[in-house]
Amino acid sequence: MAKPARKKEPAAQPAQGQHTVCPNCGGRRIVKDYERGELVCADCGLVLAEHLLDYGAEWRAFDSEDLKNKARGGSPIKYIRPDKGLTTEIDLYNRDIRGIKISGKKVAQLSRMRKWHKRSSVSTSIERNLMIALNELDRIASYLSLSKDVREDAALLYRQVAEKGLVRGRLIENVVSAVLYATCRKHQIPRTLDEIAQISGVDRKEIGRTFRFIAQELHLKVPLGGPEQLIPRVATQLKLKPATVDKINELYRKAVSRNLVLGKGPQGVVAAIVYISCEIMDDKHTQKDIADALGVTEVTIRNRYKEIANALGVEV
Repeated sequence: MAKPARKKEPAAQPAQGQHTVCPNCGGRRIVKDYERGELVCADCGLVLAEHLLDYGAEWRAFDSEDLKNKARGGSPIKYIRPDKGLTTEIDLYNRDIRGIKISGKKVAQLSRMRKWHKRSSVSTSIERNLMIALNELDRIASYLSLSKDVREDAALLYRQVAEKGLVRGRLIENVVSAVLYATCRKHQIPRTLDEIAQISGVDRKEIGRTFRFIAQELHLKVPLGGPEQLIPRVATQLKLKPATVDKINELYRKAVSRNLVLGKGPQGVVAAIVYISCEIMDDKHTQKDIADALGVTEVTIRNRYKEIANALGVEV
C-alpha cells in the first residue's frame, strides 16, 4: 500500500504518545513510522510528532532464559553495602585469563594495586563510618532474623542519619541500634528494646534516647508498638493451638477494654494472658517456657496473671 502524503503540521508538535485522534481530519488511524521516528495520520498524512525515541531493547528474546542472558542491566543498588554494590574488586586469584600463574613481579604489582584501590574506596570520614556501621547493622539484623528488605530499609535510614551529621558525637553502636529499632517499629516487627540491647551490647536507655533524637531530627512518624504484636510471635515460637491463639486474642481485647495493660510492660502482659489461655484451653506449656519465649521472669508472669485473672473473672 502506498504511503500517505506527508504534510508538516504548522502548530507546535505535541508530546510523544498523546495522539489518538488526528487534529486535521479527525481520523483515528495513527501510524508510527519506525524508520523516521514519526507519528503519522494514515488518512491525511499529517505528521503528528517527530524525533520519537524507542526505549525498548534493540534485540529480541524468544524465551525467559534468552531474555535473562541478553539483559544488560546490572544488579540493584544495595544500601547495606558501603559501596552500594557498585564498586570494582581486584580478586586474589593471581592467574591470567588462561588460568596460568602470573610471575612474582606481577603479583607484587597487583598487591600494591589492591592496597591503593581499597584506600581510595574508603577515603572520606563518612565512607569509613559506613564501612563500620553497616557491618554492625548487618550483624545485629542477622541475630534478629530480619529480612533483606528490612535490612535495606534500615541501611537507607542510617545513610540519611549520617548525611545529616547526626552520628557526630555519638557511638556508632548506639545509632545502629536506634535505627534498627525504628525500622522494626515501622514494619511492625515485634522486636523490643531489651532484645536489641542484649544483642548489640548497648544500654537500653541509650538506644531509646538516640531513637528519640533521630525521630525528632528526621521527623520520623513511627507507629507505636503494642503488646498485640507479640502474640503471633509467641504463638509461633511455642507452637500453640489455633484455639489457644483465639483465646489469647479474646482475653487481650477484654484486658484492653478495661485498661488493664496501661502502665505495664508489654511482654509481662502478653506472657500472663498466654499462660491463662494455655491453662483454660489445656495447652500444656509451663511458666518457664512462656517466660523464656518473651524474655521475662516467672515471677512477672505470676504477678501479672493474678491481676488480669481477677479483673476478668477468669479461674485458672
